Amino acid sequence: MRNFLRIATCAALALLLPGVRAQVAAGGANQEPGITRQQAEEILQELRQIRQLLERQQQQLAGPPVKIKMNLEGAEMLGSKNAPVTMVEFTDYQCPFCQSFHTQTFGELKKNFIDTGKVRFYSRDLPLDSMHPDAMRAAEAGRCAAAQGQFWALRDVMGHHPDKLDLESLLADAEFLKLDVTAFRVCVVSEKYKNEIQADMMEAMRIGADGTPAFVVGKSTAEGIEGDLVVGAQPYSTFDLKLRSLGTK
Repeated sequence: MRNFLRIATCAALALLLPGVRAQVAAGGANQEPGITRQQAEEILQELRQIRQLLERQQQQLAGPPVKIKMNLEGAEMLGSKNAPVTMVEFTDYQCPFCQSFHTQTFGELKKNFIDTGKVRFYSRDLPLDSMHPDAMRAAEAGRCAAAQGQFWALRDVMGHHPDKLDLESLLADAEFLKLDVTAFRVCVVSEKYKNEIQADMMEAMRIGADGTPAFVVGKSTAEGIEGDLVVGAQPYSTFDLKLRSLGTK
């Protein structure tokens, strides 16, 4: 059960929310306890869909790895460009599972693999805006901060506080990081990087990343990476084992 829950992603939650909302709405209108047979059937169907999604993710982890090639030109990178191993994260800054990875796992990976020159880490955007209304704005904010050389600093702040991604909070973060707040605001509000973010989303679809966080881990290439897809907020031990198997001892 623990391993089953670990691979849950924000995409799975999107399937459950409609049934929950319907149940709440019906209860509020009728002021009666319980749910109707139809509502129960709808919730069961949605739970079946969640189970199917998570089973697909389990099969991805248990089955033969799917080799993925990606061109990472222009993506934000942390670490040495000459690192032999590459790790790419597709993230949604409002996703609680992404927060879990950022607060519980990323720090150790950075200390043991990225800062030591063994792994280069790339960040790509996958905002699930149908369920996270602030996710697209946060992705824009990250790129606008990058334009002022502060991508990783703002990414760290947003990763720790997925509940504070409204415009006013982002402007306060920009001021704290000593950015040009006026330019930052214009950049975010104008959706300057919308096309680039959507290109990341299309790339995620191409490689089969159907939830967040999702990772590609593998050997570095001149263009980017050739590696395997890993879905979900896996514990540090999973990434440690994978990275060491690629020669990062």
